[in-house]
Amino acid sequence: MSVDASLRPPATDAATDAATAVDDPHPHAWRRVAAAMFVIGWGGNQFTPLLSVYKELGGFTQLDVDVFLGAYVFGLIPGLLVASALSNRLGRRPVLLAGLWSALVGTLLLSLGVHGGYAGVVGGRMLSGVSVGIAMSVGTTWVSELATRSGTRSGAGARRSALWLTAGLGLGPASAGLLAQYASPALTWPFLTHALLCVPAIVLLTTAPWAETRARRTEPLRLADLRVPAVRHRRFLRVVLPMAPWVFGSAAVAYAIVPQQVEGAVGEWALLFAAALAVGTLGTGVLVQPVARRLDDAGSARAIVVSMALMTVGVALAAVTAATESPWLAAPVALLLGAAYGIAVVSGLLEVQRIARPDELAGLTGVYYALCYVGFLLPAVLAGLAHWFGYPAMLTAVAVLAAGCAAVCAAHWAKHLPAAA
Repeated sequence: MSVDASLRPPATDAATDAATAVDDPHPHAWRRVAAAMFVIGWGGNQFTPLLSVYKELGGFTQLDVDVFLGAYVFGLIPGLLVASALSNRLGRRPVLLAGLWSALVGTLLLSLGVHGGYAGVVGGRMLSGVSVGIAMSVGTTWVSELATRSGTRSGAGARRSALWLTAGLGLGPASAGLLAQYASPALTWPFLTHALLCVPAIVLLTTAPWAETRARRTEPLRLADLRVPAVRHRRFLRVVLPMAPWVFGSAAVAYAIVPQQVEGAVGEWALLFAAALAVGTLGTGVLVQPVARRLDDAGSARAIVVSMALMTVGVALAAVTAATESPWLAAPVALLLGAAYGIAVVSGLLEVQRIARPDELAGLTGVYYALCYVGFLLPAVLAGLAHWFGYPAMLTAVAVLAAGCAAVCAAHWAKHLPAAA
């Protein structure tokens, strides 16, 4: 599949050269790339269950910790949008290695705990965001390229990258919650554990030059290299765009907003309960991804519409959870939103692969994930509005908005599909 002919710029020799593999990659080369994505995902999400600890030990407000949670979006989006263009010039490996080093430095900053102060936490979170942005744009593209060149069936790269990244996003908060509950200092050991995981991942990727899929180009990066004409494709604008912010918006509702609403009911178990919701959400997201692949249909928007329907129901139930403060309802809400997340992230990637041509794949993947992570700012937005509105009312409004986006996606069920290459 490819974008409409009207959206394609003329092919250049440089673009053709960049699409040439340096070597014939080993059929299992993708595993080292996936391991790097797993470690980066671990670091990106391990902060989530620690929000209550920062409030308790650091004296931060609810708005402060929600700002910390969303701060890494401001590192992530530049990482997504610039890293893809850099990797087209420099190759995939050096840019993903830079992501691993960013993850290591960010997690060491966060290991200072409350002693690092407000600036230290924000700085650590932004560096973690840069690393996740690189993993999502460059790592996802690299795994997809390796899968294609090893003769794996269509869609395997998207599933593999989403699976390993989501596994890291899920196990990171599980480890952090357990260590913060039972180890001291609570805000040090979770991050030092992640730092230890970064080291072997860096070594593995450093010793894998044979896995490169992009030839290094000598000309400097230009502003034009950051442009991704495929974002103007009507399929992207009218099906992928309305869904994308809900990918991590739904996850944020499940493991950032819902735990806050039931803290009083779970008492001293609030930290472990928050970690369990994060693991349940993302674990379900992993388990459901084979279903997402079967739901995907090149002739319709079926998978995306199903994910949006699940999100709408899940957010509506989250509003009920906020009203009742019931931890018993919080668990199924997390599982439902996790299923929505898993189907959405994979179906969106598959749409991107059908829309983008080879030299635009990294860029469009970066744009897609940047849009996805806009949803991660939702907890901070709702915390800022909480002075005037209650969470049940705000989550009800969010559910209505999700339903509207689902209707937009459904209205373009089989329209503007990219023509077969």
